[in-house]
Amino acid sequence: MDLLIRGARVIDGTGDASYRADVGITGGRVAEIRREGEGPRPTGARTIEADGLALAPGFIDMHAHSDLALLRDPDHSAKAAQGVTLEVIGQDGLSYAPVDDRTLAEVRRAITGWNGDGSDIDFDWRTVGEYLDRLDRAHGGRGIAVNAAYLIPQGTVRMYAVGWDDREATPAELERMKRLVAEGMEQGAVGMSSGLTYTPGMYAKDAELTELCRVVAAYDGYYCPHHRSYGAGALAAYEEMVELTRSANCPLHLAHATMNFGVNKGRAPDLLALLDDALAAGADITLDTYPYTPGCTTLVAMLPSWASEGGPDAILSRLQDDGTAARIRHHMEVVGADGCHGVPIEWDTIEISGVSDPGLASCVGKTIQQSADMRGEEPWVTARRLLINDRLGSTILQHVGHEENVRAIMRHRVHTGGSDGILQGFKPHPRAYGTFPQYLGKYVRELGVLSLEECVAHLTSRPAARLRLPDRGLVREGYRADLVLFDPDTVAAGSSFEAPRTLPVGIPHVLVDGKPVIEDGRRTDVLAGRAVRRTA
Repeated sequence: MDLLIRGARVIDGTGDASYRADVGITGGRVAEIRREGEGPRPTGARTIEADGLALAPGFIDMHAHSDLALLRDPDHSAKAAQGVTLEVIGQDGLSYAPVDDRTLAEVRRAITGWNGDGSDIDFDWRTVGEYLDRLDRAHGGRGIAVNAAYLIPQGTVRMYAVGWDDREATPAELERMKRLVAEGMEQGAVGMSSGLTYTPGMYAKDAELTELCRVVAAYDGYYCPHHRSYGAGALAAYEEMVELTRSANCPLHLAHATMNFGVNKGRAPDLLALLDDALAAGADITLDTYPYTPGCTTLVAMLPSWASEGGPDAILSRLQDDGTAARIRHHMEVVGADGCHGVPIEWDTIEISGVSDPGLASCVGKTIQQSADMRGEEPWVTARRLLINDRLGSTILQHVGHEENVRAIMRHRVHTGGSDGILQGFKPHPRAYGTFPQYLGKYVRELGVLSLEECVAHLTSRPAARLRLPDRGLVREGYRADLVLFDPDTVAAGSSFEAPRTLPVGIPHVLVDGKPVIEDGRRTDVLAGRAVRRTA
């Protein structure tokens, strides 16, 4: 064997009981699994002594925002050190392919808060296929830290074909969007995402989305929506997505399926009952969550949709106009932002986590209310100034979650793990660096919400099945050797809200394609990750 992992507690990803075995790896695949007592122990050119360690398939992050980070940072320990060996990017309907020159410039500005402005990136691609090729030849042709699969971003597709107008697409524009989605699927995307509280994707009506989902379904892909409301309208928004994909006969994966805001306290069982009814009727549904209560997005996402029509320049013009700004304030503080559906903004729940302009760094780590109090002004005045001066690039933590909902949803049989990790900002959400060890340490070992075998299945084989990957997600002979070794007794997230970039503990070895990305707890210089394309 190229590598022998000796005496590991194998947690194979099926959810079945673990067992002790030696696992041999050759040519980037699991070549042999010899259970304890089954005969002579195999040998290897290299050996990892795994006594006391669990061996699991590499974790799959079903909701990642590493679209530029994979190109920018060859180390990428934020994910590699967690045991993540595959990320699904192109999330929330906004990413960088397919684009033309105009669309690329617009989307770069629109999601600066997620990925930076990209001034350090050579955007030498325009199609989905070219972007995936760019991942493969990143860092001087060596590749990327971990594998990546891509979702076609519906908002970007609409931006390309329709623009930023709040209107129905013409028949010709709809056909153009359908062609863009088909081309992206043919070039290797695994599905399509939407951000239905983000412009311009939110302007699409259900009939338009259904037509695009039918294209996705024709290529055996799945639809991954950030749905229209996470607040008072959350259940109706979930039901809308279930019905839409039923009509399109398209598999559904619900992104960061939380039930937050005060109106949804204790209502996770209502969501799960809705999903159980749909599953019993034959629907193909999965979901992902992160094991934390607060959310994370951009400050501009809190604005009403009408204030965002036309794109970033139009937003800034409205904010700079006193009369229009007063209307925006009324909508946010009285009516409620679109994504909250009737839940007015509470400024003491909105913490600034990052800014694009370093001169505004004093705002980071404070809520809008705290910064306003320090200045002796009303919170809206502070928020408006920050939006304008940071040119919409500020990211936020939104402290609106409920622990009982988090625990209930992660127990569900179609649940998978997704970090929703935004790596930008001075004080990012700790989920970007800690989601997977947080599941294993806090929710398995400390709280017992899931057994270790159940949790590993949630983080490995279930997402691999959703992605239709025939040789990933299990420790099985012939499968790819994307593997993680961790200590069940010590594994834990090092990241916290106070120190969000602290790496986890208890994960000494991570292999991608059988090569050591993390070895003895340290990042190597290995770049074994590649774009994982949809297979016919």
